[in-house]
Amino acid sequence: MSGAKNKDARPPTFAVSVVGLSGTEKEKGNCGVGKSCLCNRYVRPDADNYYPEHTSVLSTIDFGGRVVNNDHFLYWGELSHRGDEGLDCKIQVIEQTEFIDDQTFLPHRSTNLQPYTKRAAATKLQSAEKLMYICTDQLGLEQDFDQKQMPDGKLNIDGFVLCVDISKGCNRKFDDQMKFVNSLYSQIVKSKKPIVVAATKCDECVDQHLRDLQAFVASKKNLMLIETSARTNVNIELCFNALIQQLDKTRGKPKTVPYLEAYKTQRQLVASVTDKFEKLMIHTVRDYHTTWKTVTSNMKGQPDYDEFITLEGSRKALSMFTKHIAHLKQEHVKRRREEYLTTLPKTLNNLFNSLDEVEHLSWPEAQSVIRNRPDFHYWFVVLEQTPWDETNHIDNSDRRIPFDLLNTLDAERIYHSHVQHLLSEKRRVEMKERFKRTLERVHFISPGQPWEEVMCFVMEDEAYKYITESDRRDVYCRHQQEIVEKAKEDFQEMLFEHAELFYDLDLNATPSCDKMSEIHSVLNEEPRYRALQKLAPDRESLLLKHIGFVYHPTKETCLSGQNCVDLKVEQVLANRLAQLDHGHSNLYYNSANIDKINLCLLGKEGLSQELANEIRAQSTDDEYTLDGKIYELDLLPVDVNSTLLFSHTWIASFKPHGCFCVFNSIESLNSIGDCIGRIRAEIAQSRRDRFAQPLPFILILANQRDSVCKNIPILRHQGQQLANKLQCTFVDIPSGAFPRKFTEFQIKQGLRAVLEGLKHSFDVLTPLPCIKDMTEMDLRIVMCAMCWDPFSVDLILSPFLDSHCCSAGQPGQSNTLVLDKIIGDSRKRIQVTVLSYHSAIGVRKDELVHGYILVYSAKRKASMATLRAFLAEVQDVIPVQMVAITDSQADFFENDAIKELMTEGEHIATEIAAKFTALYSLSQYHRQTEVFTPFFNEVLEKKPNIESSFLLDSSLRECTTGASEDVFPTSPHSHSPAYNTYYPESDDDNEAPPPYSPIGDEVQLLPTPSERAKYRIDLEGNEYPVHSTPVGDHERNHKVPPPVRPKPVPPKPNVKKLDPNLLKTIEAGMRSNRRLQRGPVPHLEEVEASDNYADPVDTLLRSRGYHNDDIYAVPDDAHSRLVKIRNSFGGLHGVHGAEEENGFDRKSQAGRRPSKYKHRSKILFSKTKAYQRRFQSDSDGEESCPATQKKKKGRAHRGSEEDPLLSPVDPWKSGIDNPAITSDPEQEDKKMKKKKTPKTPKEPKKPKSSKPPKPLYPPTRRTWESNYFGVPLQNLVTLEHPIPLFIEKCVDYIERTGLTTEGLYRVSGNKTDQDNIQKQFDQDHSIDFVVMDVAVNAAAGALKAFFADLPDPLIPYSLHPELVEAAKIMDYIERLQVLREIVKKFPSVNYQVFKYIITHLNRVSQHSKTTLMTADNLSICFWPTLMRPDFENKDTLSTTKLNQAVIETFIVQSDYFFHGGEVAESSSSEGTPPPHCHNMVEALLPLQLPPPLQPQQIQHSLHPDPLI
Repeated sequence: MSGAKNKDARPPTFAVSVVGLSGTEKEKGNCGVGKSCLCNRYVRPDADNYYPEHTSVLSTIDFGGRVVNNDHFLYWGELSHRGDEGLDCKIQVIEQTEFIDDQTFLPHRSTNLQPYTKRAAATKLQSAEKLMYICTDQLGLEQDFDQKQMPDGKLNIDGFVLCVDISKGCNRKFDDQMKFVNSLYSQIVKSKKPIVVAATKCDECVDQHLRDLQAFVASKKNLMLIETSARTNVNIELCFNALIQQLDKTRGKPKTVPYLEAYKTQRQLVASVTDKFEKLMIHTVRDYHTTWKTVTSNMKGQPDYDEFITLEGSRKALSMFTKHIAHLKQEHVKRRREEYLTTLPKTLNNLFNSLDEVEHLSWPEAQSVIRNRPDFHYWFVVLEQTPWDETNHIDNSDRRIPFDLLNTLDAERIYHSHVQHLLSEKRRVEMKERFKRTLERVHFISPGQPWEEVMCFVMEDEAYKYITESDRRDVYCRHQQEIVEKAKEDFQEMLFEHAELFYDLDLNATPSCDKMSEIHSVLNEEPRYRALQKLAPDRESLLLKHIGFVYHPTKETCLSGQNCVDLKVEQVLANRLAQLDHGHSNLYYNSANIDKINLCLLGKEGLSQELANEIRAQSTDDEYTLDGKIYELDLLPVDVNSTLLFSHTWIASFKPHGCFCVFNSIESLNSIGDCIGRIRAEIAQSRRDRFAQPLPFILILANQRDSVCKNIPILRHQGQQLANKLQCTFVDIPSGAFPRKFTEFQIKQGLRAVLEGLKHSFDVLTPLPCIKDMTEMDLRIVMCAMCWDPFSVDLILSPFLDSHCCSAGQPGQSNTLVLDKIIGDSRKRIQVTVLSYHSAIGVRKDELVHGYILVYSAKRKASMATLRAFLAEVQDVIPVQMVAITDSQADFFENDAIKELMTEGEHIATEIAAKFTALYSLSQYHRQTEVFTPFFNEVLEKKPNIESSFLLDSSLRECTTGASEDVFPTSPHSHSPAYNTYYPESDDDNEAPPPYSPIGDEVQLLPTPSERAKYRIDLEGNEYPVHSTPVGDHERNHKVPPPVRPKPVPPKPNVKKLDPNLLKTIEAGMRSNRRLQRGPVPHLEEVEASDNYADPVDTLLRSRGYHNDDIYAVPDDAHSRLVKIRNSFGGLHGVHGAEEENGFDRKSQAGRRPSKYKHRSKILFSKTKAYQRRFQSDSDGEESCPATQKKKKGRAHRGSEEDPLLSPVDPWKSGIDNPAITSDPEQEDKKMKKKKTPKTPKEPKKPKSSKPPKPLYPPTRRTWESNYFGVPLQNLVTLEHPIPLFIEKCVDYIERTGLTTEGLYRVSGNKTDQDNIQKQFDQDHSIDFVVMDVAVNAAAGALKAFFADLPDPLIPYSLHPELVEAAKIMDYIERLQVLREIVKKFPSVNYQVFKYIITHLNRVSQHSKTTLMTADNLSICFWPTLMRPDFENKDTLSTTKLNQAVIETFIVQSDYFFHGGEVAESSSSEGTPPPHCHNMVEALLPLQLPPPLQPQQIQHSLHPDPLI
């Protein structure tokens, strides 16, 4: 041991000799036992420094080099060893081997010639300047490697490592090796140095060899076996450590670890280090373009990298790096492929979006189609090198798909799935459409209905099951949009159809609450209104938009948008009239001084040639003398069937100045008519210049050979008709017999007509007149059409625009054209302004119009309704031409709706004596201006009357402007101030009104101005009729005769209670009343209630010697009707009345007072009134409430326009609760006709006795026979069932379903529904209202109708006076007691029903928060039904409020009256004295109206004295 136990501080150094089987291949086999690998792994364990191959076959040169140095041993170098205890030592490693000559394959000769076994056991070695061995490559290249010398050139061996290869070996027997080992061991052991046996190549271990070796080691003393593997670096260090421990006993004995266990630990370490290195590389290397050099420079120094390099080496690291880079590249390619494959379906969708295109194409065929598409290069790129993923294209930013990708299976799969998608999409679309059709068949789907409510009804549908929920919702949403759109369109159309309901509104105003509730109550009966029930806000919005349009009608706010007539007309006129100027330069003729006339002669079967022969016979050398001038005639006879007529060129080449059309039969006349139409069409088409000179046509009737032919009158009539239609001249046969077919007279007449036509054309085609000339129009006509009507405005403009006499209007009047026409015997300039009805309203009010052409579509009710609403307010002095538009005459016979609208138009025209015509869009004849010639003639005749009426109207309007306090001072819908003020007195002043004229505020038809004045007195100061003038203004109006000075009126004691303004009104009224003394007043029987206006009583009675200080008649509060004189013109004008029906003077209307057309037409009048009458009757007196009345200014006067011939004569029809009011107006009209003849003034009546009036039997409102309704009450009850079953059913149903219904008993139900309830009950008393799904308001109406139909009222007439007297009692408790006693006097049947119905009404009143029906409101609705007063009796008028108060008391105190309960508290009635009268004005109920006039509601009773 060299330097062992050295005293100095240096660590000990041990030299270890590694020995084992060596020698030639014959001795050791073709590979060694692993000595070199063991040494290598121990001395230089890093993987990069480990060389698995060490050869022992060397050249002589290498053997002699400094590394081998001619020795059979190698010096492996020195390394420091740190033991577990921290003790250091140095280990020098020697490997004993035997080098073989590569030439002789025998051992090299060396200095030591001993055999290996002896040589290897040597403990002292010497070799001067021997270098450390590293690897085989070092031999001969020593200067390229690390050079270290063996210290001192000599070594003393301290221990041995004996290597035994336990692997299978290379053609070497293990036994032979063991023999060699045995021999070697025996030599080594002699040295007495420690020995460790190393079992090498344990990673390829043969178990038997290991057992044999273990047995060998066990047989030796102190011999230790270590299982090693240099390749896997297992137990190498342990092997040497074990030897060192034997060399240095101070060290702890190392634990011997079996190979497998040590290998496992080593593998875990390698796996851990490899994992860390992988993570480091993944984290560091993200781009597959990165180089290994870059990676190593970045990673060096990082523990995870260094550990891996140490354990596994750079080569393995590079291998892992290469794999990682390949993986990155693969991922990149994969991503690109996925991108392309994702883009491919979209691309296919763009290239093949039609199933028909690809359904039958294979994928290769489809590729071929794609390749040939023009946009191929937009989607695809063709690469020179393929496949694409192995080329640089993977790094290309080009996102187009490489075309070679389409050859992959993935691409083919995508194509087939695209085709499948198109198929399934087609199926899906089909199913969606099928589901849509299913929804269309489900009729109960209403607009705005949620999908969830409908879903359950369509779940079984095949299409429903096929499509997804989102598709279902999508289809349903689309369906909803359609039905909502349709419902909104229908709703809008319905609003137009109710034109009369809206067109009594005024411009620039706001509708009152009452007006809105009226509108809603009327519209509520319409299914198209109820259809939008679930979209109430939208419906309200549409309604308000419509009302907004009615109030502010302009083409900008027109609901039809771009379909507004005004816009369309402007466009058409701008386009068509713009060509006007071109016409002046393109004339055939440059002067009217014509001396040559080209005549075309048109006839059938040779007639034209005969006419040519006749003309030539009258000519001299084709020269014809006419009126002293000679004309050269060029004749062109043409047969109507000639092909020449169909040529475009004959007119241009022949240039005819006129055309003689000759006929002698109906057949030839018809042919001529068709022919003229064709020629005109040809001219229009062949000339760009529409305004070039027209061709005059002259119709000539040929004489028959036997001049007594019966057809002549018919032919003459037909010929004249066709000439009128075509606006051409008709030349008749002159009287007297003559032998030839044509006379000289006829030919001359025809030539004159041609010349006149030419002269007329030159006049028309002269340059346009200046503006001054333009303004001087002879007639101003307004044509009105409805927006959205189903015809083109070209149709209604064509009669003007296709005429040769049409020109543009003034600049700035874009909807006006001018006609220059011969009317009568002179030429007139007619200005035609074409407007929508909404624009025409302002014109109707403010501008002078000589005539209206009112157009409507016979296909559209709304069009007729708008015409009616417009026409109703037109002054009846202005002529009207009504025009119905439809496609063809066949429509009238094939379509009932069209027939009905055309018939209605004709009826209205007949009633108001207007012209009526129909235009057919499929016919050519309407394109003649002559359609309107008769109308223009009528307008011209009436022009003076129209203008004088307009001037008077204008002056009166100036006088009355601002005088009325009405909310709507200037209503375009009802402009009639001229009719409400006075003409100067004249003979015609007393002329009776036209037929169907009302007596009311708007058109005052009383006999004299002074008597008319009484209508101006109105206690509700500002509730004058719209255009009435307050009394004070009449005195400023120069057209009013001076008033008679009234006698002074003695002051009345209680008048001071009145408002000062009211006093002034009353005094003014009293002064005015003195004007009424001109004529007798009809009997009070002829007085009927009307619109809440109070008239002075002395107006009615003073003239008959009746004196009373009570000046004012009571307004009939309960049902809002005005006391007015019915048939007064009959009564006051006995002379007219006796001679003529209706008191209508048949003199010329020129001198009469102008009215409006609605008063001349039953249809217009009844339509205008239908809404209001229904509203008044349906609302059952609700309007009597002062709070609601004050809002109805501007409408109040309309009630008084009731025509006595149209409004109900019988008092039951004027009452509140009579459903008959809502019956068919035609039925009423028939009844009225019987009562139309006015009565002559009767003798004054005898004084009336004060006994109760005789019962009144109301006319039945039913149209069917009934054995239940209308029979006495006692016939319907028994002792067991004291209440009629029908009443019980109605009350039960109303209390179960209707106690939340707003306006119960006030808002009337549909009359048809009411009748239906009663009819059904008639047939089956056991019907169930719930099953019938009866509307609550209909049930309520049917209940009230039951009481209205009873022969006697429920409250007997005999008790009415007692109830009235009781109502006057001041003390409330006393009043209740007296009323209770009176109730006990009811017949028992009546008492039981009265008790039942009043108790029911009490229950209803308890729900007034929701129904808004308080006891007061209920009493207003019910008292006329329960008491059925006689409104012709003057006493009734005075007790209206008292009767209502009585019923209210019964309702409020029903417990007290009928059920023995206590008196209920009543804040409204207790302690308040009832309204009554003791010859003074009392019980004022103030209305909340604006100053200066604070009108009061005055209650009083008339004096009981009889009339004298």
